[in-house]
Amino acid sequence: MSRSSRRIDDPIWKSIIEQTFGHFLNFFFSNAREIFDFDREFEYLDKEFESLFPPEPNNKGVRYVDKLVKVYFRDGSEQFVLCHVEVQSSKGKGDLAQRMFEYFYRISDKYKVPVTAIAILADGNRNYRPAIYVQEFMGTSLTYRFNSYKILDQDEAVLRTNDNPFAVVVLTALLAILHRNVTDEQLKEIKHDLYGEMIKREMDKDTRQGIYDFLARYVSFKNQTMFTIFEKEVEVKTGRNTTMGTREYLLEKAKNQERAKAEKLLEQERAKAEAEKRAIALEFKKMGVSIADIAKGTGLSIEEIDSLV
Repeated sequence: MSRSSRRIDDPIWKSIIEQTFGHFLNFFFSNAREIFDFDREFEYLDKEFESLFPPEPNNKGVRYVDKLVKVYFRDGSEQFVLCHVEVQSSKGKGDLAQRMFEYFYRISDKYKVPVTAIAILADGNRNYRPAIYVQEFMGTSLTYRFNSYKILDQDEAVLRTNDNPFAVVVLTALLAILHRNVTDEQLKEIKHDLYGEMIKREMDKDTRQGIYDFLARYVSFKNQTMFTIFEKEVEVKTGRNTTMGTREYLLEKAKNQERAKAEKLLEQERAKAEAEKRAIALEFKKMGVSIADIAKGTGLSIEEIDSLV
């Protein structure tokens, strides 16, 4: 299932982490029940994270799978922890460790609370395993370590015996790496296998629906009619409609795409208006109109008008 032949839906990690976050904590921290207050709702700070780390121009820096979550301790105090989670399905620019450090110090600086960070590495490169960022200069040094979880290192048999629902999520990602070149028919059988693993585990309805969406959509079929066949076969197994129509995740994804298009059009309009304003200012300048009057009429600064040639 190479990226050139099959689409890996990385953004769906964001929704599955939110839908299974309690199980996520228990999966990664054996003493989670002793530390976190699971009776209090988790708070997902996606907008706050985006304000700290806005996308770079041309969407090159868009990070779909960063998740910032506020969780509370069991000791009853008002203190809380912000957990930053990142899933990276490819090596990218190789700067993950540096970015994890930047996330850490900006989040810590803004919220003044402890931060634990987990990077889930869903790539297929066995040698790529960032877990530490080091900065040294003239006798001054800084070392930042974060939790790094390599899916490729996981034992398939152990995941199958783990009754935590999040184990199915990890197993889905692991099988995607191990079986890159399967046919659509083989991929369908893998999805049925994962579905079987899901129904073995106890979980609430919403969690089950989220995990089903993840295992069904994380790796796409080359022929999309095979997806319809898969869902129909699942319906036969359960005797009811499993897909529940359009998912919140897909709606949100479509909404984000439309929002991005609208923002791009708005930016183009702004650029066009700015260019027209500069063109008018230049004409007035050539006509000998005073710089102050041009600035007053166009809204451009004196420095901007001076630079027009």
